[in-house]
Order: sequence, then structure tokens, then C-alpha cells
Amino acid sequence: MTETRADNVTWLTQEAYDRLKAELDHLSGPGRIEIAQKIEAAREEGDLRENGGYHAAKEEQGKIEGRILQLQGILENARVGEAPRTEGVVGPGMTVTVSFEGDDEEVTFLLASREEVGAPIDVYSPKSPLGAAIDGKKVGEKATYNLPNGRSMTVEVLDATPYGGA
Repeated sequence: MTETRADNVTWLTQEAYDRLKAELDHLSGPGRIEIAQKIEAAREEGDLRENGGYHAAKEEQGKIEGRILQLQGILENARVGEAPRTEGVVGPGMTVTVSFEGDDEEVTFLLASREEVGAPIDVYSPKSPLGAAIDGKKVGEKATYNLPNGRSMTVEVLDATPYGGA
């Protein structure tokens, strides 16, 4: 699964689309019924102000509703298939190898949506600071991005090839 440079389109493999759709169907159907039953059972225990089970169930309900909204957003803007890619140019759906300035070690990862679980290598989001900095860069080019501590880091793109799967 990859995201294009258009922020509203998410490219999904058929497998990822099917998995996300099944999760949405479960959460919006049986998942909602289950949490409603938990809330009702907790209500019957009495005073809601001191009812830990009720508050835990309401918190779980909020998480489920949040995930439903997230899945709906992903699936509404999904395109199933392969994102357009150019070998040697970093973009979503590419396996990227970089080296960090001042470090001899190379790091290889898949630049794709975090929803792409099960990839045999690490997955970095194109929206992450590193992903955004190298998006569109060609092999041999350098990019600088800001770390969470405020310092900046420079990386060199060593390789960018279309992801071939497991």
C-alpha cells in the first residue's frame, strides 16, 4: 500500500484493501454491537460516576469510532493497484536505501503507508519527516530534515527501486 503525492489518494494492494474493508465491516457491525452490550451491562451495575467498567467501555467505544472514521477515510480515497513509480526516484511504493551523514551504516526501508503491515522490511510513511524530505529525490541526491529534538539530519539516497513484495 502506498500514498501518492496527492495527499488524498492512498494506493492499496488488493490484499490491504480487503483487510481494511473487513476490519471496517467488523467494527461498524459486530464491533459496535459488542461495545454497546458492554456499556449496557456496566450501566446496570449502578452509579456511573464510580463505575470503572462503564468508563473503560466508553473509552473503548471512542477508540472504535475513531478507527472506523480512519478506515472510512482511507477506503474512500483508495486506489487499488500499483502507484506510478520511476526507478531511481524516491516515491511511495519504493524500497529506499539511504545513508545518514556521519554514519557509515546504510538503512533500507519501504516508503509506504503505515497501514501496510506484514512487509518484511521497515515501513516509513511518506508523511514522516524523513519520507517527506526524500520524496522525489533521485539516487545520489541528498536531503536534510528536522529531527524531533530540533536538530537537522542529512541523508543521501543510495537506491530507490519499486517494492516487489515479500
